[in-house]
Amino acid sequence: MPRPFSLYLDLCRFLAAVLVVVSHIVPYGVIAAGSANWWLNLGRESVVLFFVLSGFVIAYTTERRKAGLRDYCIARATRIYSVALPLVLLAFALAAVLVLSGRANLGNYYQLAKPWLYLPLHLLFMGELWTISEPPPLLAPYWSLGYEVWYYVLFGAAFYLRGKRRIIVLGALLLLVGPKLWLLLPVWCAGVWLWHRQKTHAIARPLALFGWWATLALLAGFKMSGMDTSLRMFALSAWPLPDVPLKSADRFLADYLVCVLVVANFLCARSLGFIALLRIERPVRRLASYTFTLYLVHALVMRVWLVFHPDRTDLGGVALLVVLIIACTWIVGQLTEHRKAWWERVFVRLAARSQATAR
Repeated sequence: MPRPFSLYLDLCRFLAAVLVVVSHIVPYGVIAAGSANWWLNLGRESVVLFFVLSGFVIAYTTERRKAGLRDYCIARATRIYSVALPLVLLAFALAAVLVLSGRANLGNYYQLAKPWLYLPLHLLFMGELWTISEPPPLLAPYWSLGYEVWYYVLFGAAFYLRGKRRIIVLGALLLLVGPKLWLLLPVWCAGVWLWHRQKTHAIARPLALFGWWATLALLAGFKMSGMDTSLRMFALSAWPLPDVPLKSADRFLADYLVCVLVVANFLCARSLGFIALLRIERPVRRLASYTFTLYLVHALVMRVWLVFHPDRTDLGGVALLVVLIIACTWIVGQLTEHRKAWWERVFVRLAARSQATAR
């Protein structure tokens, strides 16, 4: 992959994480409701970008590394659990502290009453299967991992298995995950398609420049028009399975449109080159290396902050909250995303023990 294009994708990844943080400012109550503009509400679109990027990167890495299924599983487990495991445990611990200190009601964190049930549910990313809709306490953005991790599993089965075994395993997995994950699977698969498409097809530079700007303008128009809300309402009214509610997949029609814009934008960016980004390569790579941590940590910080700082008009307090999010992201990132080598060794040892036990 050309360095400028890889750098562009990293920049998009970090900006998308920032937009997710910004999109929670009003819903979480950091500032008063009624003060939001469309550009403060791009969180869902950012998750769509994450899904496309995820499919793209998985297709790229599996093709480049020529690894087997075992190495694929270790790599994916390292990437996900290095961040998810510590933060889920931290979320339960913080929720317990809030309840025990009398600052929160146990009813708000009912999962604390059955940790033996909910911890495995979250750590196995089963919170979005079929009719379930269960993010961990204080970690609402975790919902998207309930999609992405299963897409990793589905891709691994499709890529590494052969013959009847592949068909049986894929069929069983699709039956397990349920309709919500089926609906957003095309968005993730679009990233896989993008990887293969951009290798062999280029766009003339004038057309690529026009297309790049056009995708941004169309996204802005899409949000300003309120079409995303209209499509969400239509999807809810037309959904034919009332006993299987859409819940976190209720924006799938809008997600498809955003997915097309994201894929088109990336294709145009691939042909444009963006050589100038090489001048800021180090800071962009550094910031992007904290993306996953920022995506989850900010929710913890916001939720706990609002318990102790309920004032919605204190701009100084909001500024301090931003500083806290940055500081906590850096600290947690040092123990998670920036310690992947340690986590990888853990999963290599676990894989070796499992293999020895199987023998």
